[in-house]
Amino acid sequence: MKLWEKETKVSDIVERYTVGRDLEFDIQLAPYDVLGSLAHTEMLASIDLLTTDEKTAIHRELKAIFKTIESGDFEIQSGVEDIHSQVELLLTERLGDVGKKIHSGRSRNDQVLVDLKLFMRQEIKEITDGVAVLFDRLTSLSDQYKNVLMPGYTHMQVAMPSSFGLWFGAYAESLVDDLHMMHAAYKIVNKNPLGSGAGFGSSFPLNRKMTTDLLGFEDLNYNVVYAMMGRGKAEKSMAMGMSGIAATLGKFAMDVCLYMGQDFGFVSFPDELTTGSSIMPHKKNPDVFELMRGKCNRIQALPNDIAMITANLPVGYHREMQLIKEVLFPAIQDLKDCLFMCDFMLQKVEINQDLIEKEKYQYLFSVEETNKLVLSGVPFRDAYKQVGLAIEAGDFSPERTVNHSHEGSIGNLSLEKVKSQMTELMVGFSFDQWQRSLEQLAQ
Repeated sequence: MKLWEKETKVSDIVERYTVGRDLEFDIQLAPYDVLGSLAHTEMLASIDLLTTDEKTAIHRELKAIFKTIESGDFEIQSGVEDIHSQVELLLTERLGDVGKKIHSGRSRNDQVLVDLKLFMRQEIKEITDGVAVLFDRLTSLSDQYKNVLMPGYTHMQVAMPSSFGLWFGAYAESLVDDLHMMHAAYKIVNKNPLGSGAGFGSSFPLNRKMTTDLLGFEDLNYNVVYAMMGRGKAEKSMAMGMSGIAATLGKFAMDVCLYMGQDFGFVSFPDELTTGSSIMPHKKNPDVFELMRGKCNRIQALPNDIAMITANLPVGYHREMQLIKEVLFPAIQDLKDCLFMCDFMLQKVEINQDLIEKEKYQYLFSVEETNKLVLSGVPFRDAYKQVGLAIEAGDFSPERTVNHSHEGSIGNLSLEKVKSQMTELMVGFSFDQWQRSLEQLAQ
């Protein structure tokens, strides 16, 4: 079944090529297609394009379909073009001509737009929840290990003392900034395109504000042409938010891969969380973090992938827009998996707490010794030279401690401000409002 099919049968070869992998990803849109149809038909009844009895019958069957989707028993039948056709086919089979009325005032264009925006809004919530869980883990580890020193590096050379608290805390704060990017994407996604039709509006007196409220959108896309232009733009905005999170996770994964190596030995994990070699009995490989690094690198390319699909398209709908799903949907799952696995692994991370006592790290404290001389009244340049000469002569033997007295230092790092930023940011997403709206709609 095709919503647009008339008498001419499209070539099977053309059909296979144009449908592509759409059905594979349309299953993920199924609950949102039903929710969009519930809101649309509620609105159609309010403007007398459906009778009360027709609306009641349609809603009864739509909610039954929704329950089938939730139970995992829903499928798109062979020969059915997409999720929109499948839902309408089921309604028509059960209700006859009444089922054919749900498409009044709607195009597949704005139908898929609203499905995608509802889907992306939910996925942004799940990604954000995953970030919040990992943030809590990192801040907890940051506080736990704030006084455990580790080498800091510049140019991959031993530089100055850092701490595991600073290391974990840096990635926690990075996630806060990443969520600011995701919040910007969320604001773009959380606007209702339903009622824009094929991108030119409708001659029916559609109440777009009503469907906006029913679906829990913050606002609507007012210009119907722009609503259609949002296809690709919303996905790319979400991809940019995802790429920021992926960049943070990828960098952290690289650190872990490096720090697990025998030449570093900063962190380790229990044997059951690492993998071995088929030939070298001693190996404990960081496969989880290597895969995380690779997946996150791929996610960082996602905005460009979407841009290259849509970059040269004029205003209006074009079929290659469906290809966005093929790159976006798997990337969303990859990012959620990476967030989960990073938190899972960090629950078992083991820190080398005596690391700083190794002889090769004594030069870490050259700046600290210089600062001590400055505090005793020696001009900085003289103090710098004095310590440098001691190092050249092999006479440098510093105290392996760091001044913890000042705010922001290694041993007195406060995470309260960063935590409050995260709390405030999470409140700004306002997930609860639309969740209640959708629950009410599906009841």
